[in-house]
Amino acid sequence: MYESVEVATISFQPAKWDKAGNAEKMEALFVRAATQSPRLILTTEGALEGYVVMDVIEGRATAAALLDVAEPIDGPYIRRFQKLAKSLNTCLAFGFAERIGDEAYNCALFLDQQGEIRGKYHKVQLAEGTHPSWRFNRVGNRLRAFDTPLGRAGFVICNDRWNPQIVRALVLDGARIILIPSYGDKSKRQNQAVLARARENGVPIVEANVGMNLIISKGEICAYQWGNNQITYGVVDIPLAPSAAAARQAEQNYLQAQTPEMERRYHKTVDRIRL
Repeated sequence: MYESVEVATISFQPAKWDKAGNAEKMEALFVRAATQSPRLILTTEGALEGYVVMDVIEGRATAAALLDVAEPIDGPYIRRFQKLAKSLNTCLAFGFAERIGDEAYNCALFLDQQGEIRGKYHKVQLAEGTHPSWRFNRVGNRLRAFDTPLGRAGFVICNDRWNPQIVRALVLDGARIILIPSYGDKSKRQNQAVLARARENGVPIVEANVGMNLIISKGEICAYQWGNNQITYGVVDIPLAPSAAAARQAEQNYLQAQTPEMERRYHKTVDRIRL
């Protein structure tokens, strides 16, 4: 009823505003992570430019500077990682500030092992909010899953994870695995929230946070690691998409275990009564 898939997550800490330097470090970490042949490698939110939006909001930088550092979807840095995914023969996923015209969005991107873009997502719940005048910090307005070699998947970015409705909408759109690039809270309550999203929806979650990696499968934490620039591996069990055939197989799996389990419980009951 599941497909077991090995994944890797990288707690990459990017340098603010240093897109060239971050790309070099990201590539090196992706190459290291690929030595164990995971089918997917995920890293953090804002990995290219360093998640600099608060610098603009708090007055340390200009909106024009953020638009300059933001990367278009057909830009040279995206093409670079498309080539890398193909050369490593693995799927790569990461966050970055995407420039569309004269606007910027907090974006996550999924590249398959051929370097093709399979999914793109704009963060829909911004902790800092947004304003019509903030062209440097547009909010997303679509919650859509996308097809990948691992099955249908969905992104949530950082603060999105606190809202059950966001993940639920993606799962209802067919997502069988949720990916979370993050640059934020690493507290116990963060872990509990991500664990809740996995359990609510019956899907695995892979999170790459600056300073922490978290991998959840079948409602339990199967890998967790603290620290920056760490590579964490785990195997997630991705459930099959709902179908009559999958339902009948699950039914048979249970019924095969039913007789010995009922017998065990019967003997336990009898032994208790005799005592």
